[in-house]
Amino acid sequence: MSLRVDLHTHSNWSDGALSVQDLLSRALDADIHTLALTDHDTVTGYDVAVQCLSQDSQSSMRLVPGTELSCVWQGITIHVVGLNFDPNNADLRAYFEHLDQARSERAALIAQRLSKEGFEGALMGAQALAGEAQVGRPHFARWMVDAGHCDSMNTAFKRWLGRGKLGDVKVFWPTLEQAVTVLVKAGGVPVLAHPQHYGLTRAKLKRLVSHFVSVGGQALELPLGQDHAEAAVYVRRLLREFGLSVSLGSDFHADSEWGPRLGLDTAIVSDLNPVWAGW
Repeated sequence: MSLRVDLHTHSNWSDGALSVQDLLSRALDADIHTLALTDHDTVTGYDVAVQCLSQDSQSSMRLVPGTELSCVWQGITIHVVGLNFDPNNADLRAYFEHLDQARSERAALIAQRLSKEGFEGALMGAQALAGEAQVGRPHFARWMVDAGHCDSMNTAFKRWLGRGKLGDVKVFWPTLEQAVTVLVKAGGVPVLAHPQHYGLTRAKLKRLVSHFVSVGGQALELPLGQDHAEAAVYVRRLLREFGLSVSLGSDFHADSEWGPRLGLDTAIVSDLNPVWAGW
């Protein structure tokens, strides 16, 4: 029997546009059976989601603890989604506190670099947009648009904040091994997120997956959409070669005509070992 799941989503507690309550409402409307809220380096949104669902006696949707950890492998920023862990694990909470401090330092450095290019007030502007959430590059991008420095967030990333630009600060991230280890110790499943997004050759992606497995990685996220059809075929090959589970996630951030929508049919991975099989 196929179901609808989504194991990679974001709220405005990290770089998503929707509140937790609005995200849950979208997921319920999309008839999602199992949802993971995977905000970057935090479970604050998950804690809020648990409270929201506890007040809805009609909901049968399963909420899985989730997060998306930023880390570094061979100088490249890699994202590892953690699923179904103990959200109250002391080591994991301490890890989040460390990353929260790292993100604050990173935001200050991004603002300092932007200031040198003539963009004054970037940190205060980004902080105001973030509110209680972590300050990330999307907040800087939104501020640049609001302040009239760029015509769109896409332009802000292409010129100032994207990969290889001055706002691409990696120095603070833990290693891939550290990210995987803390998730495993918390009883979770580490998933290599969107493997098609790192710009790696097939040979280098295979080396990344090999290292990921050697330090405790357990699953790969399947690339989605026609644009990534070729990458999906190769990831399927790696899943079988390394004996890994497959995860499905939209990486939903906001309502968009062109962006991913919430929810995926599990039928598309009926020939693979789904990460949710043992839950």
